[in-house]
Amino acid sequence: MFKRVIGIALAVVAIFVAYEWITFPDVSQLKSDWPKTTAFMELRRRELRAAGKDDTLLYHPVAYSKISPYLRRAVLVAEDNEFYEHKAVDVEALKAAIEKDWQRKKLTQGGSTITQQLAKNLYLNPSRNPIRKIEEYFIARSLENHLSKKRILELYLNVVEMGERVYGADAAAHFYFHTPASAISPSQAALLAGCLPNPRAMDPATPNSRLRARQRMILARMRRWGYLFEEEVLAPVPKKNVPPPPELEQTPATDTATPAPTQTTTSTETTGTTETTGTTETQPPSS
Repeated sequence: MFKRVIGIALAVVAIFVAYEWITFPDVSQLKSDWPKTTAFMELRRRELRAAGKDDTLLYHPVAYSKISPYLRRAVLVAEDNEFYEHKAVDVEALKAAIEKDWQRKKLTQGGSTITQQLAKNLYLNPSRNPIRKIEEYFIARSLENHLSKKRILELYLNVVEMGERVYGADAAAHFYFHTPASAISPSQAALLAGCLPNPRAMDPATPNSRLRARQRMILARMRRWGYLFEEEVLAPVPKKNVPPPPELEQTPATDTATPAPTQTTTSTETTGTTETTGTTETQPPSS
């Protein structure tokens, strides 16, 4: 009997692993394509339809360069100030979250990085069950393996919910402030970043006391350490110093050769994005 139970359990695990392997998302497409929709957007649409409401959402992604640096920094200091240091998971933040959950005897603390939040928004659901968290971890690692940090942040800023029916920086900027995402001020950026933990309860359209407190906290963090030069956080990691090889004794040459001319090539990469005014129709950035 015991062997039969073990066999059934192993069969269930094998089926689950096979299903996850087959349905695992191909995140490499996100290198150049915008997601037409996300799992969270589709969930919200189903909720609206079930309530007999119109399911229109505001979502029109824009390139990283068209998002205010104030908003980029506000989101980093509010959600994941170790974003450029970790590889998908912030181990220290995760340990702290587990300790708080253990003390409270319930799952309340996410400890999620921006990469994990992006994985959840794109492909999963808001559930905190352990299986969903494991899926989130592996998708987040895949995102970090296939995409640059800049692209991950760019995607997150464009798909994250920023209020009722509002998704992404540019949709939020136009809806709340009647301005493009590139023109968001520090105060506006802190307000949008502040709503991210619960954008429907802390609606930027009618900020409550909790959102105002978060806005002040984020502004203080930005003044303290958030105003970094983009070059400092986006520059490639310098190579370690390698000692030069030992010099060899050379016999002086009798002939003097004319050195060959050197040629320097400079390449410039330009990424562009076409904005759309529809709810889900988007254009991928040109490569």
